[in-house]
Amino acid sequence: MRLISTAIAAGLLLMAPQAGAATLITEAEAALPAAAGGVTLRGITRGPTVKLVNPAETKSPFDLKVKFEPHGGAAIEPGSIKVVYLKSPIVDITDRVKPFVSLTGIDMAKAEIPAGRHSIRIDVKDSEGRAGSTTVELTVTK
Repeated sequence: MRLISTAIAAGLLLMAPQAGAATLITEAEAALPAAAGGVTLRGITRGPTVKLVNPAETKSPFDLKVKFEPHGGAAIEPGSIKVVYLKSPIVDITDRVKPFVSLTGIDMAKAEIPAGRHSIRIDVKDSEGRAGSTTVELTVTK
């Protein structure tokens, strides 16, 4: 019986994702149709800037790095961050990213994303209530 348990455990380890990897987008989500249209934020005041630090083309898993730049002495409100995968229907992946969010950005080591082209929108607000948003376009190869 112990030998069977060991064999099952070894098999499960072989099927497990790479150590330390975190799933950002699942295969099922990647298979959804692309979202139609886009979202435009307009305002009189300047909200935070959101910038992708890594290259737009990468291999999975990869370290997802996004930088937040507040303006006018404001600070980023970490609780305001929303991250969505632009599919139909839209997939909210905020909870998957939240553990990797800081006042300066997102630093998610070994993010797992299926191969393909992916559009991810990141929204953030600053301490003055001003909103900033960007759509990150990633092309991922395995």
